[in-house]
Amino acid sequence: RKPVVLTGLELGTCTTKWTVDYLSQAEGSKEVKIHVSAVPQMDFLSKNFVYRTLPFDVFVRRAAEVKHKEYFLTEDEKYYLRSVGEDVRKDIADIRKQFPILAEDVHIPEYFEKEQFFSSVFRISSAGLQLWTHYDVMDNFLIQVTGKKRVVLYSPRDTPYLYLSGTKSEVLDVDNPDLEKYPLFVKAKRYQCFLEAGDVLFIPALWFHNVISEEFGVALNVFWKHLPAESYDKTDTYGNKDPMAASRAIQILDRALKTLEELPEEYRDFYARRMVLRIQEKAYRNDYG
Repeated sequence: RKPVVLTGLELGTCTTKWTVDYLSQAEGSKEVKIHVSAVPQMDFLSKNFVYRTLPFDVFVRRAAEVKHKEYFLTEDEKYYLRSVGEDVRKDIADIRKQFPILAEDVHIPEYFEKEQFFSSVFRISSAGLQLWTHYDVMDNFLIQVTGKKRVVLYSPRDTPYLYLSGTKSEVLDVDNPDLEKYPLFVKAKRYQCFLEAGDVLFIPALWFHNVISEEFGVALNVFWKHLPAESYDKTDTYGNKDPMAASRAIQILDRALKTLEELPEEYRDFYARRMVLRIQEKAYRNDYG
């Protein structure tokens, strides 16, 4: 249950074929919805980006540029494509359906059973783009096809220090965090790796990751269900909704906390601390190194 970088895997012809010219010609002028940001650090919580639509070939060439002659916000804006299903509310991302020609160039490492497959998310990022710190609820491979990435990871165990809002951390700039605002962040143990073209990073479910594209690059994220299928929310098209049992537990906890509000502050504090101790005693693992 720890991240690992796999090298030397057979990934197909994508690692040599996927140049800007080839990508542009292969999938042509089909329209894609992209994120556009005026700053390199893209933040999903503050929504410091806009969604725009471009023909795929135009998007690829723009994303590969450093300065743009045509742009939406600024001449050095950053672009990010995260492929989605045909109906974004119902359909999962699957490169075989959204980008069938490119899918023929890819061999996905067979580390899971076919019926466990959940999604294959095609990603293209401008050089310098940094994506928000978050966790996913499924095991996944980040396959770096072209370009280089730096990935910073944090263990699920360090959740108390990451200032969560849902599945995302408020700490975006992990290299220069605002320690006045996030003082506990210094306690989070940082893991870091550098992905070259052809490398595959295994990211276990619940591990936080912050991804920086050091160059223009193309990647494929493959997610699979490592828990029993019924554990997952059937309405989850992105693979980021908490397992059903976890969602129910959080709802129950919220109701319990609401009930505590009926007590005076002194009592509320005392019984809240008892609840924390109960959770630690009953649910925490004690076999971490």
